[in-house]
Amino acid sequence: MRSILSLFLIITVFACNSKPEEQTQSTSTNSQDAFPLFIDNIDPNRKLSSAMERSFKQYEAPRLLDNELYSNFRYTELEGFDYNNGDGTITRRDPSKIIFENGKYYVWYTYRNTPTKPMGYSKCNDTIPSVDWDLCDIWYATSTDGFTWEEQGVAIPKPDKPNPGWRSVSTTDILKWKDKYYLYYQAFSAPSGKPSNGGGSDVCPVAMSYADSPDGPWTPLNKVVIDFGKENEWDHRVIHDPYPLVHDGKIYVYYKSGMDKRDANRKHWDGWGVAIAESPEGPYKKHPLNPVMNSGHETILFPYKEGVAAIVTTDGIEHYTIQYAKDWVNFEIASVSKLLPVAAGPFSPDAFTDTDDADGITWGLSHFINAGNNWNKMYTKLGRFDCDLSRKTNDPSMKKSNLLYPNELYFKYGLNKTQRERIDETNRALMTGEKNE
Repeated sequence: MRSILSLFLIITVFACNSKPEEQTQSTSTNSQDAFPLFIDNIDPNRKLSSAMERSFKQYEAPRLLDNELYSNFRYTELEGFDYNNGDGTITRRDPSKIIFENGKYYVWYTYRNTPTKPMGYSKCNDTIPSVDWDLCDIWYATSTDGFTWEEQGVAIPKPDKPNPGWRSVSTTDILKWKDKYYLYYQAFSAPSGKPSNGGGSDVCPVAMSYADSPDGPWTPLNKVVIDFGKENEWDHRVIHDPYPLVHDGKIYVYYKSGMDKRDANRKHWDGWGVAIAESPEGPYKKHPLNPVMNSGHETILFPYKEGVAAIVTTDGIEHYTIQYAKDWVNFEIASVSKLLPVAAGPFSPDAFTDTDDADGITWGLSHFINAGNNWNKMYTKLGRFDCDLSRKTNDPSMKKSNLLYPNELYFKYGLNKTQRERIDETNRALMTGEKNE
C-alpha cells in the first residue's frame, strides 16, 4: 500500500514540476499510450480520468484489499440477555463504546423494562412508553470474551423531576479522563413522539454523570452539558448521540442534529457537529465549521492514525461510507461498504490515549431494531459486529466487495400497491396511445 501511495505522490510532484509545454505534450489524450496493466508502470506525467485520479487521491489505496479503511461486517448473536420472549416490554439499544477495565469489557446501553410495549404519544403516561427509547434508564454489562455478557444492572437511573432526563435517559457513551469515568447521554424531559409542524418532538440536550470506577456509583451533574443552538441555527432542535473522544489534550464530543423539516416524510437533513472542551463538564465550544459531516443517522467514530474515522450508516447523501478526517474536522470518504453496523459502539483501544498513531477497530456491539419482526411488539436487541478496520490486523476475507445475498431477500422488498398501480397506468397509457399525465 505504501508503494502505491508513494507512486501517487511521485505522479503529483512530477506533474507539478513539469513545464507547461511538456505536460501538454506528454498528457495529451490523443498521444498517450493505453493505461498500463500494472500500477507500478503508470507514467508519472500521465493524464488520468477523474475516476482514476480519485482512486489514488481520495482513498488510501485504489484496491479494496489494500484499503485499511474498508471492511465487510460480520454479525453474531449475543449470549446473556433476556428479552421477555420478544413481547416488546424489554429493549436494549444504542450501546456505548466498549472499554477494557479490571480484566473485562464494559458496555453501557439504553434499557427499557415497562409494563407494556411502546403505545405512541397519544396513549403514553408515566408507565406506558411512547416510543422504544422512552421511560428508559442506562444499564451496563461486562464480558470476558465479547460474546457472552453478564448484565450488571442500572448505571444511570432517571433523575428526579425537574432534573434533565427525568422522563428518560438514553443513547449514552463513555469517556475516560484522568482516571475518572464520564457517561454522556440524551436527557428527555418529555415523552418522544408528539406531533408537530415540522419541529419534531425528539428534543433532548446532553447531560452527564461521573464516577471513580466503571462500576459506579455514578453522580449526575444535574445540568445540561451541551445545549441546543440558537433559534434558526442548524442544531436548534436536537442534540443527539453524544460521542466523546480525546484529541490534542481536549475532549471532542461529536453529536448529531437535524436541519429542515422533521415529519413523517423524512424531509429533515441529519448532520454531525463537534463540541470541544478542556474538561468533561465543559464549557463546550461548538466548532465554527459545524456540521462537520453531512450524513448519518447513527455514526460510529474512532481514532485512526493521527485523525479520526467515521462509519456513516443510514440517512444522507453519503450514507454507507467510511470517512476520515486527519484534522478531526474535515471528513473525506475513504470507502463505501454495506451491511454497516447501526447505532454501534466499537471497542476502540485508542479512544482516550490521545495518540497520533492509532490502530483502528476490529469489533464492537450494534443494535437491531424490530428484533422480533413485529412492529406491533417493538423492541431492540444488541448484537456483535466484527470487521477489519485495523492497521495491525490483516483479514483479506473482510475486504471482499462481491457479497451475494439470498434471492428471496431481494424479492421480499417488492413494489407496494401504489407503485404497482402507477406502473400499470403507465403501461395502459402506452398501449392505448394516451398521454399519461
